[in-house]
Amino acid sequence: MLSLNEIKKPIEQNLKEFEILFKKAMHSDSQLLDKVMRYILKTKGKQIRPIFVMLSAGMFGTINKSAYTAATLIELLHTATLVHDDVVDESNMRRGFFSINALWKNKVAVLAGDYLLSKGLSVAIENQEFYILQIVSEAVKQMSEGELLQIKKARLMNITEDVYYEIIRKKTASLIAACCASGVAAVSDNKETISKMKKFGELTGIVFQIKDDLLDFDQSNETGKPSQNDLKDQKISLPLIYTLQQVGLFEKRKMLYAIKNHGAEKETINKITDRIRSVDGFVFAEARMNDFKNEALQILSEFPDSEYKKSLEQLVIFTTERKY
Repeated sequence: MLSLNEIKKPIEQNLKEFEILFKKAMHSDSQLLDKVMRYILKTKGKQIRPIFVMLSAGMFGTINKSAYTAATLIELLHTATLVHDDVVDESNMRRGFFSINALWKNKVAVLAGDYLLSKGLSVAIENQEFYILQIVSEAVKQMSEGELLQIKKARLMNITEDVYYEIIRKKTASLIAACCASGVAAVSDNKETISKMKKFGELTGIVFQIKDDLLDFDQSNETGKPSQNDLKDQKISLPLIYTLQQVGLFEKRKMLYAIKNHGAEKETINKITDRIRSVDGFVFAEARMNDFKNEALQILSEFPDSEYKKSLEQLVIFTTERKY
């Protein structure tokens, strides 16, 4: 499997320049906020989203200031959502490090997330990137709708496969779609191309989430966060949805009762995991993931070959093969 460093080679220098701009955008005159921001920078992840922005821009033009603005805006908003998510989920860990709320409590974490959101908006407005801001704002709206839909359905424990795709399309895939759309919009005003690349990003985001579902059941994964949290948090993921469709009504009710009332217990988690495996629930989820991957690659095949296109193709494949 190709490493992420190999995939990033065509935009290696662009990402270094992005890092400088991103660090500058994170700065605060408030001593406490600046300390929190520096901690976030120290514990940042792989920054996959700026990679999507830069590669999408490179496919259709010269990576320019607008592309850097789009990447900075998206990474600031994404980071804000992660900080807020940890508060909502009462999570003390993020990528193997203590979360902001674990170190500075909820009030500071919420305000830090708000600060990141405002900085993202400021970056876009100061650079007069109103169309890119429109693309990204729509994605943030969908992310909120997806989270709320998941909460509503999780309470009722009645998520179907179609509803699951709607949730992850909004919650996860919308921001990847915005990355690709804004990357193209930074260098081209071709609305058809922007729309196609937005769809490519959406499909890739769905692939990313299904892979996360599979990794959550893998106790040997390298995500830097505890595995099998979906069952503990009563989140109905694709392998479980398929399994519930395969079993009888009595067993389905029994499984849902166990998840709702004993989902945090190791014995329940192991039993559910074994049942999913027995009906090939993981095999089904992987097959659906590959269907979406192939759809995404089909969209890319419509465009001229380039080193940027090749890296995007490799990034989609990397998403399905990653261990974290």
